[in-house]
Amino acid sequence: MEKRYFTIGMAGHIDHGKTTLTKALTNVDTDRLKEEKERQISIELGFAPLYEDENIQISVIDVPGHERFIRQMIAGVAGIDLVVLVVAADEGVMPQTKEHLEILGFLGIKSGIVAITKMDKVDEEFSELVKEDIYKELSGTVFENSPYVLVDSLSHKGIDELKSQIIHSLEQQDVRDAKGSFRLPIDQVFTVKGQGTVVRGTVYEGAVEEGQLLTIMPQGIEVKARQLQVHHQPAKQAFAGQRVAINLSNVTKEEIDRGDVLVSSEHFIITRTIDVSIQMVEDLEHLVKQRMPIKCHIGTAEVMGRIVFFDRNELKENGGEILCQLRLEEEIVTKRGDRFILRRPSPQETIGGGWVIDPKGEKYRFGHQTIEELAKKKEGSPTERITAALIEAKSLSIDELIKRTSLDKETVSLALTGNEFISYSNKEYTLLAIIKEVEEELFDRLNDYHKQFPLRNGVNKAELLQGLKKWYSRPLVEYVIEQGTASKLFQRKGVFVSLATFTPHVPSSWEKRTDNLLNDLKRDGLQVKYLNDYIKEAGIPEALVEDVKRYWTEREMIIPLDESYFYHGDVFTEAVKTLQAGTENEFDVGKAKEVLGLSRKYMIPFLERLDENGITRRVENKRVWL
Repeated sequence: MEKRYFTIGMAGHIDHGKTTLTKALTNVDTDRLKEEKERQISIELGFAPLYEDENIQISVIDVPGHERFIRQMIAGVAGIDLVVLVVAADEGVMPQTKEHLEILGFLGIKSGIVAITKMDKVDEEFSELVKEDIYKELSGTVFENSPYVLVDSLSHKGIDELKSQIIHSLEQQDVRDAKGSFRLPIDQVFTVKGQGTVVRGTVYEGAVEEGQLLTIMPQGIEVKARQLQVHHQPAKQAFAGQRVAINLSNVTKEEIDRGDVLVSSEHFIITRTIDVSIQMVEDLEHLVKQRMPIKCHIGTAEVMGRIVFFDRNELKENGGEILCQLRLEEEIVTKRGDRFILRRPSPQETIGGGWVIDPKGEKYRFGHQTIEELAKKKEGSPTERITAALIEAKSLSIDELIKRTSLDKETVSLALTGNEFISYSNKEYTLLAIIKEVEEELFDRLNDYHKQFPLRNGVNKAELLQGLKKWYSRPLVEYVIEQGTASKLFQRKGVFVSLATFTPHVPSSWEKRTDNLLNDLKRDGLQVKYLNDYIKEAGIPEALVEDVKRYWTEREMIIPLDESYFYHGDVFTEAVKTLQAGTENEFDVGKAKEVLGLSRKYMIPFLERLDENGITRRVENKRVWL
């Protein structure tokens, strides 16, 4: 059985005994700062080892409870697997406790235990009243069906029972993903004399090992994990669910902030615009308006931004799920499924929270069509999410799919074995439907081109690729052309692509005139006029002239002597035969004039054409038949 790693959090109102309870459970005082000792409140996150055996390891984060330190509270809770909600027996559920409950719900915390502390301060009768009040207040929250444990941290009453309950709850729980790419949202940065920069956080997913190369995002700073510590002990590796401190090389404390993310791959998206599903708190004190400034807490980051609705301009009360968008002022690192909290910057209050549907949001139009599209995005299975990403991008590599879908490599690779996905160039994936889409686009373009230019062999491949590059990648179009050629849908002739059923031809509307031109050219034999004179006499339009000349030349229906004079193909062939019959293997211009009866005006271009066509070769002032 693989060892499992979990981090739990202590949450609750200030002075309800979270830090004291943590110390009773772990024998560690998590108030480290001088000001924390003096003021007897937690300012920073404190953490400690709770329990470990061969199968499970559990860490505790003591998150600040004071309203002013709500940011640190969110940063701590964002990476935990279970919450112990601390409620003092002599005070019960306080307003800030309710705010913490809402935050925990928005962050998707599903597993919790209620610890009623300071039991030695109240008598049995009062404790029963407090319990009833707590049950009532927690109705409808994530703690509604959670176990309750009565404790007193100073006398250690109920501490062993609480520890056993924590272990039991976590043994029933799914462990975080240790197979995906490593991701650690940073919640503390400090320096150690002689060691350098150290970051600390809870491993969201994946694993990290000593000596591994990592990247701090969004800055893109490449670093090396020189040393790892788990529970203040050196470690070779750290896994999803563990609290870990990592000593980094190649970076100073000043280059890193809480909220930055330490990752092992480039699969994570850096973004400022995210499509989200949100819910508001039950009792909104103020209107939430379109494009209102908000403070977004995601992972350990705190970023200013604006909320953008697509189906309303304001919100007066909690109306259930809202699909919308957050446009942030700073870059964040996130993926689909990440949870966040929204707070109003002034007056400061929690207004809602939710999860990321798409970390790579775009600008959409206001209206129900956008809401419908967001709803589709929200519901997608891995296959649907990959399909949606490919529909949008047309073709993507596995790495790009991992980024866009926020799925791990194993899940993406498994989904791509479906018949609807096509692999090409050994690197890119697309949909069978997109292959058909590109085929149809190519077919339509070629068909239209053939109608407009029936005399041409087809479209230059480079021109086709250029015309489609706005919608499809070059390798994708090339792949479809190759496949279409193999299946006899298209055909290639040199650099030209055409429909397999197409044959270049003279348009029927001009067939009679072109036939007349060829007849006139043949009639005049070797004493021809300028070709353009024949074209004018035949009434062939200017737009067709070059295509007609190219079409006849390629099929040797006419043979150019130079840019102006052309012979009919039959006349040229007959002239070659006549000249060959009337000369020896070697002959000069005079002999050729004598045999064909041509003036120098035609004779020199005719002989040069024989040379160019490889029929003769000029040797000084004579020609030799080949």
